[in-house]
Amino acid sequence: MQLTDAERAMRDGDGGEAVAAAMDLLIRYGEALGADRLVKTDNVAGAFNASTPSIRPIAERGMEEVFSKLNLDSDKTVEIPHMAARTCQLITGLDDQNWALQGADPQLVEMQRKNEAFIGRRGINLFATCTPYQVGNVPTFGEHCAWMESSAVIYCNGALGGRTNVEGKESAGAAALTGRIPYWGYHLTENRYGTRRIRVDVPVETMMDWGLLGYFTGEMVEEAVPVIEGQVSGVDLIRLKHFGASAASSGGVEMYHVPGHTPEARSAEEAFGPNRAEEDFTYDATARKRMYEMLQSATDRKVDFIMLGCPHNSIEQVGRIAHMLDGKRLHPDVVLWVHTPRAIREVAVRSGYVGLIEAAGGTVMSDTCPAISRRIPAGTRVIATDSAKQAHYLPAIAKVQGWFGSLEACISAGLTGQWTGDF
Repeated sequence: MQLTDAERAMRDGDGGEAVAAAMDLLIRYGEALGADRLVKTDNVAGAFNASTPSIRPIAERGMEEVFSKLNLDSDKTVEIPHMAARTCQLITGLDDQNWALQGADPQLVEMQRKNEAFIGRRGINLFATCTPYQVGNVPTFGEHCAWMESSAVIYCNGALGGRTNVEGKESAGAAALTGRIPYWGYHLTENRYGTRRIRVDVPVETMMDWGLLGYFTGEMVEEAVPVIEGQVSGVDLIRLKHFGASAASSGGVEMYHVPGHTPEARSAEEAFGPNRAEEDFTYDATARKRMYEMLQSATDRKVDFIMLGCPHNSIEQVGRIAHMLDGKRLHPDVVLWVHTPRAIREVAVRSGYVGLIEAAGGTVMSDTCPAISRRIPAGTRVIATDSAKQAHYLPAIAKVQGWFGSLEACISAGLTGQWTGDF
């Protein structure tokens, strides 16, 4: 691998042991990927806070050891300096305010708070969300990033025109300390052009529509770069984040184009660049119904738990939920959790949205979600969610039955205790 003088100095220890370990990791990582050099990055989104039970034994020995072992792949515990790149913490395992509702151990909560104090002092911004772009981290067009989390990565690449691959804890930690990441994959322009076409022959407008289209897209193209053409409308942040999260769940999509809407696709011709579509897939009414049915894992229509907000809800989504519940009361056998970034939750409190949701019997949660925390209300047998991603993962993770549908269908189930669905 070709290194600059500054990179060789970091490798050789000029920045300290942690930086040297980080550079060694990136060199080995890049060589395994076939990258011939590193690229500068000043935008890292990773997982640094150790608050899950599985790594608790390491965390109890201190965050220096956690960062060394889990973020630098180092057998030696090294002193961790301030981050070299702008860095943020993604979603965590606990809600700092509602941890008791999650059934969390108070000692685990205290450990998370100590961990946050440690990484905060070292320049890691505690956004604690899978949607950092909603709370201040919005990459500029063409900016090289080092992000974890599949729904965040596909949004960075497809919706914003930033450039990142799906990084792991180790490479993100190393990037944060060095401001470097291997130059490969979606950092390269030639890998960002479309390779598959999705022809949309049925109107796609609502959030549920975009989730279903995303689920179809991921199933069809797997890890390729799809170009979405046809009857799509209502393109906005909410729809694109649900499309992307869904496509990254049913497949491994990290990059896509919607001509006329996404930044690297003013036209289909620009989206494909020098490529031709290797395959064409048609999304029609039959495909839409099949996707909807695939996302239903439940048979019992008595619902126990409504989960809204994966990826984390925007302020507009929290406001819409609040107004739908205004003056109403959830069924006594149903628990509702609405998930949003902590920063947005504060806006929702000030806007009165949290008060309306709580008056109806619901809870607005931050920092985590059931798929990450592995925590749902005790006794839950049947869930309902407006998230294709949660409908895909949570039934297997939590061993529950799951219904997927529109926000309206989920709120109706919350009020009546019964799932009626959208078809």
